[in-house]
Amino acid sequence: MLKTKSSKNSTNLRAIYCGVREENNMRPIFTIHAGEFLVGEYIEKNFPTLNVWIPSKDTGTDFLVTNKKDSSKSVAIQVKMSRDYKPSHAKDEFSRKLLAGGWLTLAHDKIEKSPADYWVFILVSHERKMKPKYIIIPPSKLLNLLVNIHGKSNSYHFYPWVLNTGIALHGRGLLKSEKEKIATESYTLGERDLSIYLENWAPLEKISNP
Repeated sequence: MLKTKSSKNSTNLRAIYCGVREENNMRPIFTIHAGEFLVGEYIEKNFPTLNVWIPSKDTGTDFLVTNKKDSSKSVAIQVKMSRDYKPSHAKDEFSRKLLAGGWLTLAHDKIEKSPADYWVFILVSHERKMKPKYIIIPPSKLLNLLVNIHGKSNSYHFYPWVLNTGIALHGRGLLKSEKEKIATESYTLGERDLSIYLENWAPLEKISNP
């Protein structure tokens, strides 16, 4: 059950809409976007000992996840979802291995000042041939990665890509020749490597223990 902290009683979310009945109509309290719903649903399904709380106002985090028996064990999450920008027709080996290619524009100060413990990026292939892929990364690590690759800027174009080999990477600025080497696993990703954050739900596993 997704819950809101706006009242003493937990509020059940139906689909991605929450409201109060006003005569014969529903007046919206707040809505959550599809990415937030997917993350909330995933956590509830895979971590039954945790509660997923939704802030009743904008706090800079989308979810506060707590242990049901010990609310002091908590993780704050910011959710980002990208539609798939992968070419519809693969023309080379790299494109054939690319499961999903995201693209988001991220503000430096939003990352730097984020109160969230982790940012969760959701990638969904446009053919719907795979389950959503999740990249779970601390905002400090994300900012270091972007600054080290592109230099400090007011905003960054972030390309979270996932390959069918289990590799996740930031693809912004890669040359064609570099993509060819990545496809043959003869290229060192270095700062671009996001693989350790792919499907890494360890922060929630840690707080799910009694």
